[in-house]
Amino acid sequence: MELDEDRVDAAVLGLLSLTLHDGNRAWKSFDWDTLSRLHQQGFIENPVNTAKSVTLTPEGIRRSEELLAQMFGKTRKKE
Repeated sequence: MELDEDRVDAAVLGLLSLTLHDGNRAWKSFDWDTLSRLHQQGFIENPVNTAKSVTLTPEGIRRSEELLAQMFGKTRKKE
Protein backbone atom coordinates (compact mmCIF):
# COMPACT_ATOMS: atom_id res chain seq x y z
CA MET A 1 0.00 0.00 0.00
CA GLU A 2 1.27 3.46 -0.87
CA LEU A 3 0.85 6.00 1.92
CA ASP A 4 0.05 9.69 1.59
CA GLU A 5 3.11 11.09 3.39
CA ASP A 6 1.49 14.52 3.79
CA ARG A 7 -1.40 12.99 5.73
CA VAL A 8 0.96 10.82 7.79
CA ASP A 9 3.07 13.88 8.62
CA ALA A 10 -0.03 15.84 9.65
CA ALA A 11 -1.27 13.02 11.89
CA VAL A 12 2.13 12.58 13.56
CA LEU A 13 2.54 16.33 14.09
CA GLY A 14 -0.92 16.44 15.67
CA LEU A 15 -0.16 13.48 17.92
CA LEU A 16 3.14 15.01 19.05
CA SER A 17 1.13 17.61 20.95
CA LEU A 18 -0.27 14.83 23.16
CA THR A 19 3.17 14.27 24.68
CA LEU A 20 4.31 17.88 25.00
CA HIS A 21 6.33 18.52 28.13
CA ASP A 22 8.80 21.18 29.28
CA GLY A 23 6.97 23.68 27.10
CA ASN A 24 8.14 22.56 23.68
CA ARG A 25 9.39 18.97 23.84
CA ALA A 26 7.55 15.82 22.72
CA TRP A 27 8.48 12.15 22.85
CA LYS A 28 9.88 11.02 19.51
CA SER A 29 8.26 7.62 19.26
CA PHE A 30 7.45 7.91 15.55
CA ASP A 31 9.39 6.66 12.54
CA TRP A 32 12.55 8.50 11.54
CA ASP A 33 11.42 9.31 8.00
CA THR A 34 8.37 11.18 9.26
CA LEU A 35 10.37 13.04 11.90
CA SER A 36 12.93 14.00 9.25
CA ARG A 37 10.18 15.39 7.00
CA LEU A 38 8.72 17.39 9.91
CA HIS A 39 12.21 18.77 10.57
CA GLN A 40 12.60 19.73 6.89
CA GLN A 41 9.24 21.53 7.09
CA GLY A 42 10.43 23.53 10.11
CA PHE A 43 8.03 22.05 12.68
CA ILE A 44 10.65 20.32 14.85
CA GLU A 45 14.33 20.76 15.57
CA ASN A 46 16.77 18.13 14.29
CA PRO A 47 15.53 14.77 15.65
CA VAL A 48 18.89 13.01 15.12
CA ASN A 49 20.38 13.00 18.61
CA THR A 50 20.47 10.82 21.71
CA ALA A 51 17.54 12.56 23.42
CA LYS A 52 14.29 10.62 23.69
CA SER A 53 12.29 13.71 22.75
CA VAL A 54 12.27 16.35 20.03
CA THR A 55 11.91 20.10 20.31
CA LEU A 56 8.97 21.63 18.49
CA THR A 57 9.42 25.05 16.96
CA PRO A 58 6.86 27.75 17.86
CA GLU A 59 5.17 27.11 14.49
CA GLY A 60 5.32 23.37 15.19
CA ILE A 61 3.54 23.79 18.52
CA ARG A 62 0.85 25.99 16.97
CA ARG A 63 0.31 23.66 14.02
CA SER A 64 0.39 20.45 16.11
CA GLU A 65 -2.33 21.74 18.44
CA GLU A 66 -4.39 22.88 15.46
CA LEU A 67 -4.06 19.49 13.74
CA LEU A 68 -4.89 17.57 16.92
CA ALA A 69 -8.13 19.50 17.32
CA GLN A 70 -8.97 19.27 13.63
CA MET A 71 -8.26 15.56 13.22
CA PHE A 72 -9.19 14.13 16.59
CA GLY A 73 -11.40 16.65 18.39
CA LYS A 74 -15.01 15.79 19.06
CA THR A 75 -17.57 18.03 17.49
CA ARG A 76 -20.39 19.28 19.68
CA LYS A 77 -23.87 18.17 18.78
CA LYS A 78 -26.44 20.91 18.42
CA GLU A 79 -29.32 20.46 20.79
